[in-house]
Amino acid sequence: MTDRPGIPARELSDEELERQGVHAHAMRHWVFLHGTAEQFRTHTERMLELEQEYLRRHPQRTWQGSGGEAAAPSRDDRIRDLVQTFSRAITALLDEQPAAVADPRDRPDPEQVQAALLQRFAAAPEGRLHKLEAHQIARQLAPDSHLVARLYRQDPPLLLAERDMRVLTDAGRAWLERHPVPA
Repeated sequence: MTDRPGIPARELSDEELERQGVHAHAMRHWVFLHGTAEQFRTHTERMLELEQEYLRRHPQRTWQGSGGEAAAPSRDDRIRDLVQTFSRAITALLDEQPAAVADPRDRPDPEQVQAALLQRFAAAPEGRLHKLEAHQIARQLAPDSHLVARLYRQDPPLLLAERDMRVLTDAGRAWLERHPVPA
């Protein structure tokens, strides 16, 4: 995900607005479970932008404009709802324990992190992990995504992407033999 992806919702055609809205809702579960905090924030902002624009253009297609139990909320009601939503989010953040500031000297050695990740692949059947599982393991071991990306990009690559699977290559197995995981 990138910062503020795409064209502003107000500039989208009706067809593109609906397509992006459907895609945003389909991606929500993945971003919630596997995305970074930044990806979740960006996704939430974009999804809300798309929803608000859809509601502005087509209130009759939603419960808000159906004339049923509740009339379409006014602009002020919508602003009030957003402020309350942000207030709850801010309160939740303030209630969290602040993360301890890590001493740079406590950071793991990048080579040891790579070895630990490759070892997890080596332990998997046929050296293969589903991309979501591989992503979670990588995030646990290496908060620095560039460290993991190098495993795919170096020549020869130590890991390959094959559809939804991530696979340890022969080069990755050879690298792991030269850099065993410390006990």
